[in-house]
Amino acid sequence: MNNVYQEGKDFAKSYILPYTELTDKESKFPEETFKALDKKGFLKLLVPEEYGGFGKGLEEHAQACLAFSETCSTTALCYMMHNVAVMCILTHGSDELKRKIFTDIVENGKFMALAYSEIGSGVHFYKPEISTEVIGDNTTFNGKKSMVTSGTYASYYLVLAPAVAEGTLNNWVFPLETEGLSFEPSNWQGLGMRGNSSCPMKIENVTLDSTYRIGAEGSGGDQVFNVVAPFFITGLAAVYSGTSMHMFEISSNHAMDRKYPDGSSLAHIETIQIHIGDIYKNAAAAKAMTLEAARAGASGEADALAKILAARVVASEAAIECGRLAMRVGGGKAYNKGLPTERLLRDAYAGQVMAPSADILTVWLGKVLTDQMIP
Repeated sequence: MNNVYQEGKDFAKSYILPYTELTDKESKFPEETFKALDKKGFLKLLVPEEYGGFGKGLEEHAQACLAFSETCSTTALCYMMHNVAVMCILTHGSDELKRKIFTDIVENGKFMALAYSEIGSGVHFYKPEISTEVIGDNTTFNGKKSMVTSGTYASYYLVLAPAVAEGTLNNWVFPLETEGLSFEPSNWQGLGMRGNSSCPMKIENVTLDSTYRIGAEGSGGDQVFNVVAPFFITGLAAVYSGTSMHMFEISSNHAMDRKYPDGSSLAHIETIQIHIGDIYKNAAAAKAMTLEAARAGASGEADALAKILAARVVASEAAIECGRLAMRVGGGKAYNKGLPTERLLRDAYAGQVMAPSADILTVWLGKVLTDQMIP
């Protein structure tokens, strides 16, 4: 893949757009799209070339998520989490684990998801409450994860759990077929992002040996803040930047297509012009910040973390503001669901509360900018 963003845009027209409305109306996971993501190679975007992947990094991750979200926010969100999980395996997984999972992705079209959030810890997903019992090389887990995106559809789930040393974490891979693992798929009633199949995961006496642990004992915390955070937060910035750009596209097209009896269009009204200009400014700024943050992160620049945090907050807030203005441009047609504006607005509201929430990230940004530790 040489131009991931453009290839992603082309892919979205053929393999995401046909399912977008159904995904939202029926809260249906975009299963057909994920089959196409496999066939067109996007599932292996970050998988190293030596395992049959494309070996791309943070910039291409952001570009793909952005391209997909300009058509469907839900699909982009689910895809983004797969990439984050891939990076954990790539950076910390054993050779055996890499070989097993990357082969399944490249040859069998399998994909991954994150099972980090819990009801008790909320947006502080890096503070898991599930219990672990270590006996020899085996660890037994009990507890419950909440809001697991791609629940029941992904083949592998990354699970954060307490490590042996107090205050430390391990990051584990739970295969879908693991005994004692079950889901409650009917629980997801999201305002937006309705097709992401987010549901609780029940973990009842699940026992795994150390080959399913990602990295050395106690390395989970390092993975959260050095791998998960940059790829997850940048990915979310891309998802909500794309949502804003989608709102601009819908609003501007509607304004030009909506004709009055005298032949003039809605776009000739000065107030509408101002609204569309503001939508574009917000969307374009969020997109530019996201791509710059991804570039800085990929280059290892000193201010990369600050840029990534800022981009995510700006993108989340921009999507909500763009949605507010897009509803004004769309008027009754938008309110009555004649345009997809209402769906995009609902999707946008997920951005401010999805862990780490915009509030938490704003605090983190302030700490980073004043040379303090996070969290």
